Amino acid sequence: MAWSVADVPGQHGRVAVVTGANGGLGLATARVLAAKGAHVVMAARDRDKAAAARDGIRAAYPGASLEIVALDLGSLASVERAAGEILAGHARIDLLITNAGVMAVPQGTTADGFETQLGVNHLGHWALTAHLLPALVRTRDARVVTLTSSAQHMGHPLDGYPRRGYSPGGAYDDSKLANRHFAQGLDRRFRAAGVSARALTAHPGFTNSDLFDTSSAAGAAGLRGTILRQITRAVGMPVEQGVLSQLRAATDPRAEGGTMYGPRWTATGAPVRRPLIRPGADRAIRVLWQLSRDLTGLDVDVARALAQAGTTSRP
Repeated sequence: MAWSVADVPGQHGRVAVVTGANGGLGLATARVLAAKGAHVVMAARDRDKAAAARDGIRAAYPGASLEIVALDLGSLASVERAAGEILAGHARIDLLITNAGVMAVPQGTTADGFETQLGVNHLGHWALTAHLLPALVRTRDARVVTLTSSAQHMGHPLDGYPRRGYSPGGAYDDSKLANRHFAQGLDRRFRAAGVSARALTAHPGFTNSDLFDTSSAAGAAGLRGTILRQITRAVGMPVEQGVLSQLRAATDPRAEGGTMYGPRWTATGAPVRRPLIRPGADRAIRVLWQLSRDLTGLDVDVARALAQAGTTSRP
């Protein structure tokens, strides 16, 4: 049988942090989790849009428990402030869903001088995870779900970073491969430390969300972007269906760490476990960790987080 929202278990008593929760797949994720009883931290850059999204969820589900935390993934200072606010209010975090991202934008840099797409899609989430790690390892069966894309198949490992020349599509591909490798590497570290937390990744296939409209400047992605936009608008899944892959990765009790969920037919279809086959992944993960530490000055170090957490949840 196809997996659906009806299969999402009750989330009462759980805390879920969702980045980019003010629109598209992030909003759909927040809506379902709140409807199932979770307290949802809506981490988003645009507070007004997030407030409207929150009010819309509450109108549909009057008992929904939601809060807004300002988060600009393009600024390490903003990430640190957001994480501090989240930790001040929550000793435990059951779900961290790193959903936010930009796609095929013109060449630019973040507040900290990183190439925009790598900075927002990966390094901002790397920093957020680093700050929240003590709460995650303290929480039994916590999950970190990182949103990637089928574009990761065209990406290059970051041992060649930065690429020569700038390609909006190429930079996006690389950032999405980094997302995949981050999830794989994080799950390995959870297991090595003997904690019950798990990391997974998910991709939405062709989902007709607002990503093209809000993230990709007109013409920046070139012919490839134009074709993908047209295909997605013509045959892409509605957001309510495309979001199922990340919801399954986050909530299905049978979903295993270190795996990826995506549409059955790659672009569309019910959410299923997808193969993770890519030569050189071990080296790519090592390079990703070193580069991310060097660029941000932060480490996603599970052993250190265990010491900071004081008490831990073992399998």
